[in-house]
This record gives sequence, structure tokens and C-alpha cells, in this order.
Amino acid sequence: MRRLPRGLAAAMLALSLAGCGSLPASPGAAACAPGLSPFERDTLYFGRAIPTGGQVSEADWLRFLDGTVTPAFPQGLTVIDAVGQWRGEAGAVVREPSKIVVLLHPRDDKADAAIARVIAAYRQTFAQEAVLQERQAVCVRF
Repeated sequence: MRRLPRGLAAAMLALSLAGCGSLPASPGAAACAPGLSPFERDTLYFGRAIPTGGQVSEADWLRFLDGTVTPAFPQGLTVIDAVGQWRGEAGAVVREPSKIVVLLHPRDDKADAAIARVIAAYRQTFAQEAVLQERQAVCVRF
């Protein structure tokens, strides 16, 4: 068995590990199968417990959805009822009813700004510490 020179072996190892810590890029048109388009899927997690007491009511949620989220994404969205938990800034575990909003959209600055406005509005309106945003590159067909 022949051994590789030390420098070459180190270079090969470095090259093989170079992409391990990075996230995959959004799929381009060539990365999606024929008939599918590259999109982003943003999933937003809205906790309904209000830190000062009480919770965001269903009526309050529907007003927020109709007045803020839907105008920002009029092409459509999905809302899922959930129960979540997380560790708040004070260190305590918070368990709360939640709403999950799934958005499918082309990746662009307009969508990014709209999502940031929705998150900021919810946090301000309902005194929330955070709204979790999860993003994935996806291929879709409508």
C-alpha cells in the first residue's frame, strides 16, 4: 500500500471537510426537477402566551392574521394549531398554545422584508420575546 505525501493528504482532508459546516444554497432552476420551481419555505412559530398574563385569543389572532399576515402574503399561506414549549429569557420553560404559519414564496428581498415586518408586528402587538422563523429551500409545483 502506497502512502500519500503528508501535505497532499492534509490538503485532501481539508477539501473534503470544507463544505461540512455550511448550509446548502437555495436550489436554482437547474437543481429542481422538471416542472418544479425553486422556492423558500418559511415556517413561523407564534406563541400565544402573553408574558404579563393571559394569552392571545382566537379573535385577536384572526385580526392579526387578516390585518397583517394575509396582506403581506396574499398569494396564500397555511396556519396550523400547535402546542409548544421553549426556554424564555428568564430561564423558565414556557408551555403555550401556538400558531404555526407556513409560507411558500420565491426568495427575494420583498418577501424577507414582509416576514420581518410580520414578526416585528406580532412581537410588539402581543409583547412577545420572540417569534421563531425557520427557512428551507424547496422545489414546488402548483
